[in-house]
Amino acid sequence: MLQTFGATRLQILQKVIIPASIPTIVSAVKINVGLSWVGVIVGELMVSRAGIGYLIVYGSQVFRLDLVITSVIILAILATFMYQGVAYLEKKLMKWR
Repeated sequence: MLQTFGATRLQILQKVIIPASIPTIVSAVKINVGLSWVGVIVGELMVSRAGIGYLIVYGSQVFRLDLVITSVIILAILATFMYQGVAYLEKKLMKWR
């Protein structure tokens, strides 16, 4: 039997377990944001007939460097916003940082 020293299981979960696991959860979210972008870009490059991945492929095939650069800049801006959103959540969730 688990000794809880006067605290209920719910109190232990709220006060000890969840706050201790927040750094691990935030790290996993950061890694998965990057992996999801790689998956989206590769998926669009492979099968899409529209979207940013298509613009990159089409621009490189017809030698339109402006399309390629614009598409890459848009992807970089979107990735930056997503990362900043995760960093904001990390700052709000982990109060000691």
